Amino acid sequence: MSCSNDDNGNTPDPGVDVTAQDFMWRAMNQWYFWQADVDDLADDRFSTNEDYTAFLESYTDPESFFFETLLFEEDRFSFANEDYSELVSSLSGISQSNGLEFGLGLIGESGDVFGYVQYVWPDSDASTKDIQRGEFFTRVDGVQLTVDNYIELLFGDNSTYTLGIANIESSIDENGETINTIVNTDRTVDLTKIENQVEDPILIAETLDVNGTKVAYLMYNRFLSSFNEALNQAFLKFKNEGATELVLDMRYNPGGSVNTSRLLASMIYGTNTNDVYIKQRWNDKIQAEFSDEFLTDYFASSTGSSAINSLNLSRVFVIATEDSASASELVMNGLDPYIDVIHIGETTRGKNEFSITLVDDSENSFIYNGDREGNINSQNSWGLQPLVGRNENADGFFDYTAGLAPDIELSEDLTNLGVLGDINEPLLARALQEISGGAAKIDFTVEMPAEHFTSSRLHTPVKDKMYLENPLQLNKQ
Repeated sequence: MSCSNDDNGNTPDPGVDVTAQDFMWRAMNQWYFWQADVDDLADDRFSTNEDYTAFLESYTDPESFFFETLLFEEDRFSFANEDYSELVSSLSGISQSNGLEFGLGLIGESGDVFGYVQYVWPDSDASTKDIQRGEFFTRVDGVQLTVDNYIELLFGDNSTYTLGIANIESSIDENGETINTIVNTDRTVDLTKIENQVEDPILIAETLDVNGTKVAYLMYNRFLSSFNEALNQAFLKFKNEGATELVLDMRYNPGGSVNTSRLLASMIYGTNTNDVYIKQRWNDKIQAEFSDEFLTDYFASSTGSSAINSLNLSRVFVIATEDSASASELVMNGLDPYIDVIHIGETTRGKNEFSITLVDDSENSFIYNGDREGNINSQNSWGLQPLVGRNENADGFFDYTAGLAPDIELSEDLTNLGVLGDINEPLLARALQEISGGAAKIDFTVEMPAEHFTSSRLHTPVKDKMYLENPLQLNKQ
């Protein structure tokens, strides 16, 4: 694809310090999916360089300029980071973390907040401390968490903090109804965020014996290309152990690499390289420049380093919740035309757009390339992760902005979160019940739904993004 970076004739006047804003406008004008719907990104928005410079100068804060001026009103997911290197590291699963993943909910209507532990990274600081899935906390360094302070206390610059642990106590009201109350305890847990911590997204990969049927269980928590080979090895293990069914647990998976989602789908369905997995749709300017072949992703027979180990299944049981987004939903949608996808859990997030990483490298049309670090403007460290397109499956379906609804609805229960990977953990048990065809042996009644307004995974630089990694070859005219 050939593209000029000065098509609009907009170049700031010398000496005006609008470097970051200029980069943002030009990159978004070229790549943003909704470019045609944002008036300030129109190709004919400015008649002279002076008009353009005055517009950029009217926004002294690059972050405000990006979020308040350049984004389409329906865009929930595009973001910017003032340090692109932090953004790039996060896309590889590298961050500063103590390894504790949690959801945050509201305590009544008081504005107070509580947290509950969803899981702990192996080989992290939290894994060495006395804290585990299903525990609750309400305070950080002795201060009650609220809607106003939780970001600073949990996700601020502090590398260490102390959690105040709480319990759930149950009582019976005058009507005979059970009332669950979060009550503080004196117990505390000290946690330290470690630089360059890497999360292995494969939390559990085990084969279960369910009445003689070998069922592979994979808890997969983020789509990271650096673990593609490990993922393929997990499926080799499943094959060697005779697995004929799969429960794919993505209840906490916010997304990640599109290509990794394609590889995972191939490990489930098969190495049918003539079958369409997904097709990309960009803004009109970009779409017209790409061939149909470039825009189409097929199922894969290789990771790029080794042959795909596929279970060749005709159905898959997927555990997905409102925390499941982007590439998680893409796997479900991409598989749907070919096999039966039985979704257990809750309606998913509804994130059907993909993004790319943009930096101030105009000679490469602003696309980040690790081999071109020396070409990135040293005076501008901002990186963008804007939505640039949508993926549709082989049937042309892409409209799930309201999320993918479950076939079997079941929420996590804060009074009984269970042990992940255990056959009695409620969501896994419900999937195994469908596989075995037996009657329920456990009670699936949910006493206290795990409702939360945010989670720890949404406070990392990569958040819940679905991103392309395959290089785009663009050349300046």
